[in-house]
Amino acid sequence: MTRTAGPGGPLLLGVRHHGPGSARAVRAALEAARPRAVLVEGPPEGDPLLPLAADERMRPPVALLAHAVDDPGQATFWPLAAFSPEWVAIRWALAHDVPVRFIDLPAANSLALARAAEQRAAGEEETAGGGDTDRGGEEGPSAAGSSGRAPVDPVRVLARTAGHDDPERWWEDVVEHRIQDGDPDPMAPFAALAEAMTALREVYGDGDHPRDTVREAHMRIQLRKARKEFGDDIAVVCGAWHVPALATRTTLAADRAVLKGLPKVRTELTWVPWSHRRLARNSGYGAGIDSPGWYGHLFDAADRPIERWMTKVAGLLRDEGRFVSSAHVIEAVRLAESLAAVRGRPLAGLSETTDAVRAVMCDGSDVPLALVRDRLVVGESLGEVPDTAPAVPLQRDLTRQQRSLRLKPEAQERELELDLRRNTDAARSRLLHRLRILAVDWGELTTGRASTGTFRESWRLRWEPELYVRVAEAGTWGTTVLSAATAKAGSRAASAASLADITALAEHCLLAELPDALPVVMRALADRAALDADVGRLADALPALARTLRYGDVRSTDTGALGEVAAGLAERVCVGLPAACTGLDADGAAEMRRRMDGVHTAIGLLGGAVAARSEADGLRGRWTAVLHRLAARDTVAGIIRGRAARLLLDEGRIAEDDAARLMGLALSPGTPSAEAAAWIEGFVGGAGGGMLLVHDARLLGLVDAWITGVPADSFADVLPLLRRTFSAYEAGVLRTLGELVRRGPAAGGAAADATGAGTGAGVVTPGFGPGLDAARAEAVEPVLRLLLGTTTGATAEAEPEARAEADTGTGTTADTATPTGTGTTADTGPGAGTGTRTGPAAVPAARPGGGGPDDRSRTVEESLAEQPLGATG
Repeated sequence: MTRTAGPGGPLLLGVRHHGPGSARAVRAALEAARPRAVLVEGPPEGDPLLPLAADERMRPPVALLAHAVDDPGQATFWPLAAFSPEWVAIRWALAHDVPVRFIDLPAANSLALARAAEQRAAGEEETAGGGDTDRGGEEGPSAAGSSGRAPVDPVRVLARTAGHDDPERWWEDVVEHRIQDGDPDPMAPFAALAEAMTALREVYGDGDHPRDTVREAHMRIQLRKARKEFGDDIAVVCGAWHVPALATRTTLAADRAVLKGLPKVRTELTWVPWSHRRLARNSGYGAGIDSPGWYGHLFDAADRPIERWMTKVAGLLRDEGRFVSSAHVIEAVRLAESLAAVRGRPLAGLSETTDAVRAVMCDGSDVPLALVRDRLVVGESLGEVPDTAPAVPLQRDLTRQQRSLRLKPEAQERELELDLRRNTDAARSRLLHRLRILAVDWGELTTGRASTGTFRESWRLRWEPELYVRVAEAGTWGTTVLSAATAKAGSRAASAASLADITALAEHCLLAELPDALPVVMRALADRAALDADVGRLADALPALARTLRYGDVRSTDTGALGEVAAGLAERVCVGLPAACTGLDADGAAEMRRRMDGVHTAIGLLGGAVAARSEADGLRGRWTAVLHRLAARDTVAGIIRGRAARLLLDEGRIAEDDAARLMGLALSPGTPSAEAAAWIEGFVGGAGGGMLLVHDARLLGLVDAWITGVPADSFADVLPLLRRTFSAYEAGVLRTLGELVRRGPAAGGAAADATGAGTGAGVVTPGFGPGLDAARAEAVEPVLRLLLGTTTGATAEAEPEARAEADTGTGTTADTATPTGTGTTADTGPGAGTGTRTGPAAVPAARPGGGGPDDRSRTVEESLAEQPLGATG
């Protein structure tokens, strides 16, 4: 048996973390060596958790989570995937009843060193006044080393020495794609790698990884203990960089001297699910690999990995609606292998397969290729941990509720629609809102697809491994989700910095149904509202309170006290708003306009929430009076005056003639152009402003006339305001407005013709006929009556005869005006026409006379008449 530490020494298996080739090599070496014990790089506090790795319910990727007891937010992870050499070694040892232990620096020391480094860095930044600092000393792996240089990347150095500019590709060719079949010595790759790392350590020393010296001293101490217990028949699985240090002969006293005086913190460890996305280097707690999904595939595919990969890609693209056949798969495999041969690689790697997929299956587009990278190259796998794993009480309560509510944590983002009238959905909503209070942002509340009612909620869910740390942090507030959320809400109410923060917290408490926290929040809200005299802050706080009152019915929550506070805030806003709207600059006026909209909506909602109807009507009346004062006061900014006029018009508090008069005054020649443009922005800006101009020709004419009359020297100043106003309209509204402006104002003759009273001699509006075509209009009437359900049996029987009389000029009708204005017949009568059907769905089969509908209209009527639709005749 070849041993890297020399004859008779322990078997040192140097690996690269999360490498499928290294994992296969470790498994082969362990099968060949059959050691008496296995030592793995990891925190020794995790030894009691190692037997859980053999549990059938433990499914990687998983991670060891260590956090400080006094500060759960200070945590670190040791992630392990199915293709991690450490995980393979642990599973092999447990399967063969071989003792397995962790030998790395304890988590108690690692977390304490990290805390000390953070405190030292913060102190240096304060001393330097926030400038650049030399952060030497014992830093994390991502920090600069003691020499100020970037830490040495051994794989990059070896690749550069071998003449390769891409270290990842070189490592894949040398290690990950290595074929194990037929290799007579499974220890050979480890011996070669140990030799290379020894040469690197001779040149670079610790490689500017200052903490590695401490870690390796502790590993050597643990290795000595294991050799005393099991002899030299031991296998050590660690990073290849540490192999030369573990093979070096040092004294026990020297190693203990290195560890002397290390700080410690009290820690707790557990297993938590991990995800492939978090194994990726660009996704947070990185593990040094860009493509965990691809590495997992290489580890799982026993043979023909490229063919199996292309089949996975084809299946994904098919599920997304793209046409991919087996011929595409065959051609993509051929192209990937050809590219590998041209590039001198032993096997097609990720770059070759990606290029082949882009060319063959994606038609050269990177858009579907991005989906392949997200779903397959990185992957969305989320591991599982058995219930027997240690966890804080809050995590256990959360897990229990997730199962009872059938809300499984998933790494893939998904949408969740909730109907709060259902008990299960209401309980899901409560849980998600309580977690938001605890800063465990599992779900994000989004805008619903169709409903704006309070009984529906739309959530976007995505579980991230970091949320386990958040849960551990929140565990300091309570042992259950309810108790923790209640305690934290009370603490936030006491420390809230503004009135708006407290009102937002009150809304969250009501949504989360925290009955014990709501009285505390309400007391803080009442105290802060009584002392706050700033109208802007009061206006910011009111909308959240009004929204909160809406949830009382669907959630069966008493909101009486909240309604009283909200009504009091609304009264104070009505008193102070007129004075607060004077003397504002452009930015302040725009902000005040936003607040006006919020207050207007809030007062509308408060109408149904205050105790008495008379009080509600009085509040609305006072708000209407405030809007009248703002619309007529010249000292108020134009955008606010315009918005006040628009709100009054929408509520029916002023007539359209009054709105036109206010607009005419605001757009008069004596008004500065910028002020007039601001008034227009306030009046027709935002939702519904475009439709208001479409349906009110007078207002559109006033705006059109004002714009055409703006002086040339002022037009450049008002253009940005006008663009900002009209750019908010939908494309269809803009097209309609453009068409109306292009046509110009219609003459009186056209309007007269439209009513049937004119003779058609007037000017005809482009795009419209000279008048109403009564014959064509009457042809549509039966169909409309049928669709609207307004047709009666008597009416249906009378319609054919009445229309026949109308065609000859002798009939009369009373319910619609005729083009000639000569007849007055009643709509009801006993007439019975030929070819008609009685009953609610009766329609004429044909129209006598020459003024009837064309053949298409007659066909529609006949086809409708043939349908039963409940007819009796």
